[in-house]
Amino acid sequence: MIDFDNASFVKLNPWDLASAQKDLQQILHADEQVYLAFKGVRDSVTFTSKRILALNVQGMTGKKKDFTTLPYSTIQAYSVETAGTIDLDSELVLWFSGLGKVTLELGRGVDIYTVNRLLGDKVL
Repeated sequence: MIDFDNASFVKLNPWDLASAQKDLQQILHADEQVYLAFKGVRDSVTFTSKRILALNVQGMTGKKKDFTTLPYSTIQAYSVETAGTIDLDSELVLWFSGLGKVTLELGRGVDIYTVNRLLGDKVL
């Protein structure tokens, strides 16, 4: 499992949904749809119709990959922080039952309100 306390999910930016669906098709369920996707240099976080899927690409070649599934049903609380004038990044903090706090830094191109609405639909 990804060590979210020390993970390198730094400044995730929007990822094209079609590319995310294609790149993750081997791990997605047959009826699972990608709703939102964000990618760093090699790692990604994808919000699907069933879960949040965190991908940590490891090693020099990137052949080793860690896929962590975070079910919406285990989210106990979440917080969103919008971008400001000087700090252009937004932040998403999720508290999971049995896992604890997971913090994601989202780059300036991310619509944090859309993320907030999706989480509200899935969690509340």
